[in-house]
Amino acid sequence: MANQSKRNNFIKQAGILAIAGILCRIIGILYKSPLIALIGEEGIGYYNFAGNVYTIMLLVSSYSIPSAVSKEIAKKLIIQEYRNAQRIFYCSLIYVIIIGGTASAFALFGAGLFVERNSVTVLRVLAPTIFLSGLLGVLRGYFQAQSNMLHSSVSQILEQIFNAVVSVLGAYLLMQTVAGADSTTQAIYGAVGSAIGTGAGVLSALIFMLLVYFLNRGTRKKHLQESSEKQPEPYKKIFQSIFNNITPFIISTCIYNATAILNQTIYSKILLYAKNFPAKKVASEYGIYSGEAVIFVNIPVAIASAVSSAMMPDISGTYSLGNVKETRRKVDMAIRTTMLITIPSAVGLFILAGPVVQALFSQRSSLTEAAALLRCLSITAVFYSLSTVTNAVLQGIGKMNLTAKNALIALFSQSAVLTVILFQTGWNLYGLVIAAVVHSFLMCVLNGISVRRNLGYQMNIKKSFVIPLTAAAVMGVVASFSYQIIHTACGSNIISLFLTITLSAVIYFIIVIKLGGISENELLALPQGNLLTAVAKKAKVL
Repeated sequence: MANQSKRNNFIKQAGILAIAGILCRIIGILYKSPLIALIGEEGIGYYNFAGNVYTIMLLVSSYSIPSAVSKEIAKKLIIQEYRNAQRIFYCSLIYVIIIGGTASAFALFGAGLFVERNSVTVLRVLAPTIFLSGLLGVLRGYFQAQSNMLHSSVSQILEQIFNAVVSVLGAYLLMQTVAGADSTTQAIYGAVGSAIGTGAGVLSALIFMLLVYFLNRGTRKKHLQESSEKQPEPYKKIFQSIFNNITPFIISTCIYNATAILNQTIYSKILLYAKNFPAKKVASEYGIYSGEAVIFVNIPVAIASAVSSAMMPDISGTYSLGNVKETRRKVDMAIRTTMLITIPSAVGLFILAGPVVQALFSQRSSLTEAAALLRCLSITAVFYSLSTVTNAVLQGIGKMNLTAKNALIALFSQSAVLTVILFQTGWNLYGLVIAAVVHSFLMCVLNGISVRRNLGYQMNIKKSFVIPLTAAAVMGVVASFSYQIIHTACGSNIISLFLTITLSAVIYFIIVIKLGGISENELLALPQGNLLTAVAKKAKVL
């Protein structure tokens, strides 16, 4: 019964993070539409060139900090060593101050080394945010280790809201200062305004998490009094442990996520210097790919990231106690939950790519190309989601060397494919798509093999893949016909899209339940599980 309660709590915590992640992605997509309309595809291209470098520096300094810190603190909390857990938190803060400060300095003073001229100022404006993100990451990891995902979720939503509002407002105000300048200058100023919004979002989330931390001082004091260790570990030993454990974690995550900046560099350098494309054309086309196609794929991947974050402390804790059976159960639950949501999402993006892009972006000249790119990228949502979960599993059991090795193999393979395509064909943006498919697929296969070898885990092919895929295929057919019928009747893309997605989701989950893809107990474990179960029973689905 206790194990059932823990499993239910794990799914609920993952659900909280997943909902927050989806909301953040939706907010991100919604504000991108007016932002791109304001600064243009050229402006969003300049921002994304700088943003990808910013992201890789975040990977080094702070991106994986929440998971890494939660993993280390969870090991202490499970044996009630609260003092040592608190000391890990303090040492983690010192760690990110040093690493984050260094990364910020590199971005500020070395921007010209990392991006092309028109994106230099954008990267410099983003530099302080790298430092702030490290502090925010430690605070999020601290609460995630205690299986409390609510605070992190609220902070993520708050961050995205401030980011959206300040990005659009900042871009507008800065562009007004150069209203009489050429379009490229205006695009650069607009991209800088968007970068200011990114910083404002992180700062707001950091302030919120600091308030939550100080409001929880009573609980901390009580735990410290109940701490089980007789003598706390010395700070020097803890800091050495953090450096030895967190650094490999960060390196493996960094390699896993390095594709965007590497592909951006290969793409821009070959087109600019080998094919003599104008900088404006390169930035605009890359803006279509990264700003109007990739962002939709990131929505289902956000679910996998949420599940991974929620799973990390539990897996680290159970595995450190030698409970491999329970660890395998948690892994199976995480994979099944992720695939149940990600597979229909990918099918939906493939079938409704055109209407989805049209609903949010007004750049009619690029809608067809953006929709075609999204349709081709939709399969990567499944591959990236699965590889994200398996990556977290390997990191949770301390196999960072394997995640780094797998990521390197996939990274070099996809880079070789992209380089050949760009030099030998005129596919350009579709070269980026093919590289993404190769990278995500290889990560799935390699990580899956590593998890099986190290945990003895065998994927439940039927429940994890066959049932969701079967239900999603039927759903896809329904979605295709229903959109056409509804759109013919009402003529509104937004209304047709909303009704089609709602109908498709209902049909998908009915089929999944009928095929045995999810049981009543598993449904109860989901956020609002009681309501979902009651509705399913009333509709005689259960």
